[in-house]
Amino acid sequence: MIGYTLVGTNDLDKAHAFYDALFAEVGIGRLMNFPNGGAAWGSDWGRPMFGVGPTYDGKPATVGNGVMIAVAMDERAKVDALHAKALALGGSCEGGPGVRGDDGDQAFYGAYFRDLDGNKLCAFRIGPAAA
Repeated sequence: MIGYTLVGTNDLDKAHAFYDALFAEVGIGRLMNFPNGGAAWGSDWGRPMFGVGPTYDGKPATVGNGVMIAVAMDERAKVDALHAKALALGGSCEGGPGVRGDDGDQAFYGAYFRDLDGNKLCAFRIGPAAA
């Protein structure tokens, strides 16, 4: 159902560097560059993309209270890697990697962080520890 998400930034160069390095950590690359300076990353054209760009109205980008974008991973190790890379790039921790609830076939394993603009993201995998 979701085609893409988009978060705002007040510094395109820093945001591009952050997300290029962050997503490269798990094999995801930039798929699009927008005329307004924004960009989008994804694993392929048939899956949802994650984008970052300036605001449409030209006002400063702000963080949505209660807004979070979750990025699905196919391995728990990638959840760990994405969280660690976000922190290494200057992001902040909102909840370290771990199972939320019961650990089993439908376990939710997630890690939460904020980017350089304060946008909240979650990297997660649903399923047992070993695929």
